[in-house]
Amino acid sequence: MLYKACRRVLGIGLLTLALSTITWAAEDALDSGDTAWLLTSTALVLFMTIPGLSLFYAGMVRSKNVLSVMMHCFSITCAVSLLWVVVGYSLVFGDGGALNGIIGGLDNFLLMEVGRSSLSGTIPETLFVVFQMTFAIITPALIVGAFAERMHYPAMLLFSLLWVLLVYCPIAHMVWGGGWLAEMGIQDFAGGLVVHLTAGTGALVAALVLKPRYGFSTTAMPPHNLAMAVSGAGMLWVGWFGFNGGSAVAAGSDAGMAILVTHISAATASLTWILMERIRFGKPSVLGVVTGMVAGLGSITPASGTVGPLGALIIGASAGLICFFATHFFKRVLKIDDALDVFPVHGVGGALGTLLLAFLMGSMWGGIGHGEGSSAGGQFVTQLIGVVFVLVWTVVVTWICLRLTGVFTALRAEEGKEIEGLDINDHEEKGYSF
Repeated sequence: MLYKACRRVLGIGLLTLALSTITWAAEDALDSGDTAWLLTSTALVLFMTIPGLSLFYAGMVRSKNVLSVMMHCFSITCAVSLLWVVVGYSLVFGDGGALNGIIGGLDNFLLMEVGRSSLSGTIPETLFVVFQMTFAIITPALIVGAFAERMHYPAMLLFSLLWVLLVYCPIAHMVWGGGWLAEMGIQDFAGGLVVHLTAGTGALVAALVLKPRYGFSTTAMPPHNLAMAVSGAGMLWVGWFGFNGGSAVAAGSDAGMAILVTHISAATASLTWILMERIRFGKPSVLGVVTGMVAGLGSITPASGTVGPLGALIIGASAGLICFFATHFFKRVLKIDDALDVFPVHGVGGALGTLLLAFLMGSMWGGIGHGEGSSAGGQFVTQLIGVVFVLVWTVVVTWICLRLTGVFTALRAEEGKEIEGLDINDHEEKGYSF
């Protein structure tokens, strides 16, 4: 009898201990594995901008502008980081009240509500803040490639800050922060709309407003250091694993698949691009192999959380083919001086992946499948609405940002200074002393 009583007491004690453990786990949702992965992803995404994008762009301009482009990328990193802390994070992920469909509020001004112990899912909110900050940094930095070699440094800085506030923050809120596009069911896992389409479209508008570089279409303007560009491209490829894989916000199967399809798409697009060069021009180029890779990365970004390996192959091949022709069409037929092909690579690529995922997310293609009551056709309409809206918003607001910037400072360098180079005229320094 005593033995049974002791056993019953012991059983109750163990059950109580188990329940308390479960309760404690529910209260403390921090996951060290997820946190470690997001710490790594954050570093990888920042690695994409400095040094990845800086070296990639710097190698593709002429030697007299190598420092100017690197300075632009570096300064955007610093300025947008502070803007994000002050209002950016709050505008994207805050509650906008009556305007919440379009923009968040200022309830988290200066990150006043972000404490050391506050969580965002299974990771510290402080980590989520800085992870999302790296996305806000690289987006305007991509636009630098469009107006490279001709936009003044002060104008670049002011324009970039205005653009982040008026283009990036509202679009990011609408897609990722609970705005009307999110409620409509838009799929954009890591930034096909938020990053690539906005940056590409903004780049196109900037190229049109600033007009071509002096000598464009009559003077050869080849990359001054392709080895530098390839080095930067390699860093972009590696960093993109954090860009897409980190967007799962957890160290799990979704992150693993995102990295796999990212790699497949980049490799496929790169090979497709140089195949097209071989067919049309007789020889594949180093510039082509890295540009194709970036097209594949940009195109898979919105779909990296929804498609499988087969979908990645299709998106990568489509990106290599379509972005290749788009690049030559905009530069050689329309004569638009988007200096480093930001719109045909990022804009076209981001839109392409955003639209294709509607079909390729289906289980028959190895994707996650369409939800109950959803279909490929219905999802395509949703994706198309998102693409058109983001395109129109970005065109109009980017033009306004450029005009506002022009009120306070000259947008473009004078002809003599542009011909001499922005390194010496904007910064009184040279990239090479020999």
